[in-house]
Amino acid sequence: MPAPERRAPRADPLAELLAGDYRDPQTGEPLRAPVRSLVIEDDLRDREVELVAALELGTHLAVVGDDDTFAALGDRVAAALSARFSVQRISLGRRPHADAVTLAKLCQTLAPRTDAVVAVGSGTINDLCKLAAKARSCPQLVFATAPSMNGYTSVSASITEDGLKRSMRANTPVGVFFDLSVLAAAPPRLLRAGLGDSLCRSTAQADWLLAHLLLDQPYREAPFAMLAADEALLCAEPQALMAGDIAMMRSLARTLALSGFGMTLCGGSYPASQGEHLLGHYVDMLGLATEHSFHGEQIGVATLAMARLQQSMLAEESPPRLAPSGLSYERLAAHFGAALGKSCWEEARAKCFDAPRTDQLNERLHARWPAMRQRIAAVTRPAEELLSTLRAAGAATTPGQLGWSQGTFAAALVHAREIRNRYTFLDLAADASLDVVALATSA
Repeated sequence: MPAPERRAPRADPLAELLAGDYRDPQTGEPLRAPVRSLVIEDDLRDREVELVAALELGTHLAVVGDDDTFAALGDRVAAALSARFSVQRISLGRRPHADAVTLAKLCQTLAPRTDAVVAVGSGTINDLCKLAAKARSCPQLVFATAPSMNGYTSVSASITEDGLKRSMRANTPVGVFFDLSVLAAAPPRLLRAGLGDSLCRSTAQADWLLAHLLLDQPYREAPFAMLAADEALLCAEPQALMAGDIAMMRSLARTLALSGFGMTLCGGSYPASQGEHLLGHYVDMLGLATEHSFHGEQIGVATLAMARLQQSMLAEESPPRLAPSGLSYERLAAHFGAALGKSCWEEARAKCFDAPRTDQLNERLHARWPAMRQRIAAVTRPAEELLSTLRAAGAATTPGQLGWSQGTFAAALVHAREIRNRYTFLDLAADASLDVVALATSA
């Protein structure tokens, strides 16, 4: 009787990335995470000085947080680091916004001699500190307070300027530290936000792959391949995550870190921010929500809508038939206002196709649609599976649970594509004159 087949243990993509040994699935080239230190441990108490000192950044540190993140971890970090470094403690108050005004105030508050900026927080704090550190030409590191978003390890930072939310190039933090006991103690809504921000891998990959297959835009498999194992665990056990299970918290932290690295390796947010993020950005940009909701909560709901839209369109054996774009500056200005409409037009005009270009795209769709739909469908998770995962975690699954009216969400489905030069299934549906609202909201 032959001996049972032995399977090699599955490699850890995060460990391989940190060592510079992760192999790009398309090219075979080794990839390295652009960070000097990333630590995910059950408890990092009393290790703060050790972790920061190992980076050899200098002696003058600015520890930046807000009222909530200082209470969760910042006070502990600032006190510990004060035993070894000269520490400037900067609180941005209660629920600061990642906007140009707040960024300018932070830059003005930083001491003239600041060797490094230490962010203690999650999305808003991390983005502001990235950009402030870049403006000061000094490094930045972060102690995470919640597993609520995937930007900890990315090279990008989101900032709102003149009413438009932009993804700006910054620098990857030199150190990223996840204390799982702190993450597990975060408010449940922040855990659900992190789950929502992770589940969009499915719809973001489908959108990016569409742009690649239809428009020949660059595309990479690596940022998605490295997420597969941890994503599967999160989808299988969302209840354990919400119960504070440390092993599941580790999977979520790894997913967020790997997603951030994926964005950095691609030089932009393409693998983690597509149509679903446009929907959330649109509502935020126009101030249409009636109550506060976290970014990841919004992305969870928007991901369900994009999954339904993608699923509906991919189910059709016949390709969509595109028409020349009807977008114009005048139309965008009428909807967004003159100033914001101008910014949106600068983004959207690149994907407004004239009649000759539309004819070329229709020829491509006619020739390649069976292969395209099969390849895109293969990277997605069914909408019902995503819905089940979010429900099991107690997360929002409908626009109403976010404080978004039906009219607001319908407007987002129609107009969100106009705020950024990313070609997604929102564009494909609109260019084919399909009822995007019906397709994205059908059960």
